[in-house]
Amino acid sequence: MNKPLLVARGIHRSFGAGRAEVKVLRGSSLEIGEGDFLVIMGSSGCGKSTLLHLLGGLDAPDRGSIEFRGIDLVRQSAAARAKYRNEDAGFVFQFYHLLPELNVLENVLIPGMVRHSYWSWRSESSRFRREALELLDRLGLGARAKHRPRQLSGGEQQRVAIARALIHRPALLLADEPTGNLDEAMGAEILQLLSELHHAGQTIVMVTHDAKVAQRADRRVLLSEGTIKEVTTSRPTAQALVTKVGS
Repeated sequence: MNKPLLVARGIHRSFGAGRAEVKVLRGSSLEIGEGDFLVIMGSSGCGKSTLLHLLGGLDAPDRGSIEFRGIDLVRQSAAARAKYRNEDAGFVFQFYHLLPELNVLENVLIPGMVRHSYWSWRSESSRFRREALELLDRLGLGARAKHRPRQLSGGEQQRVAIARALIHRPALLLADEPTGNLDEAMGAEILQLLSELHHAGQTIVMVTHDAKVAQRADRRVLLSEGTIKEVTTSRPTAQALVTKVGS
């Protein structure tokens, strides 16, 4: 195990109340090390996305702790958790959530616009645009910067979503079924990209119900009946992965 980056302990999360209450997580614990590529497996509806949202600070557990570099996010203020989401965590979802009225470059720049004040953004906008264009180029989208989402394939739209998640250089990339809305060929491209990011040093947590997709990771855990069980730990061996995607 690498040096701990994010540690969840005894996480409980329920929805509803009274007889309608559904207990999704029942004391789940998980440790994610610096540089890990970890997959959370489980059947549809088992709570994988719920757990990922908790790890990313998008939701709060009923009980338990979630420590990022030793600081319990659960006990932090709403502003501190928002800062964590904006600076330390990047999110990629099954559905790309790109704004259709913006072009590719503008979609990638959204986190920076949210993160900085108006005057800070205005004074540094040329640098931010240059960094975004460099990132898009590394992801094979340099020629698509001025295109609208509707002009892109599904795989290209997911690459834009990944660029948007990486633009602020997050310590942790959280991916929720990132290939679930793609055909097999496009899905393989996204998995290859995630592998390249991992081998360049990016810490990744991905949820999936597809065992074939999970094989890309070096750690796999199973979420079942609200708790987590370590499945296996294995490093990729035969596959030569290009590390062109830098930090």
